[in-house]
Amino acid sequence: MAIRQIREEGDEILKKKSREVEQIDDRIRELLDDMVETMHKYNGVGLAAVQVGILKRVIVIDLYDEKGPIKLINPVIIKEKGEQEVEEGCLSFPNKYAKMIRPAEVVVEALNENGEKIKIKGKDLLAQALSHEIDHLNGITFVEKMIPGTLEYVEPKEQ
Repeated sequence: MAIRQIREEGDEILKKKSREVEQIDDRIRELLDDMVETMHKYNGVGLAAVQVGILKRVIVIDLYDEKGPIKLINPVIIKEKGEQEVEEGCLSFPNKYAKMIRPAEVVVEALNENGEKIKIKGKDLLAQALSHEIDHLNGITFVEKMIPGTLEYVEPKEQ
């Protein structure tokens, strides 16, 4: 397992569309594990492979609950319901936050790390995180979807 470098605002790769994973092998599983470790190091809720410079449709999410990290390959939102106004940040945009409208509920189809087809229903924060990370796979960052005029920069706290 390794901490990967997070690509930040201005890096062209963040605007690129990620490719489907054709084969789930040890390299993909290692990528998933590295992504979880990287996300935890930076206290993130989610991370897409493109954010560590890899154009594959792979995301990880952790709400830091009893369920533990969620690892998804080739995730697709198949259903959305309702909407919620949320404040959002992103590990690729350090210390920047904005308000936006996200679905209140989503249903996502994906493969797990064993290649099995799964469906995940997400509400509230999970719906927000799934929408945010799947946007990354399509080359869309949260600042492109934010409510205009709500972007804020928060000065980092001294360590």
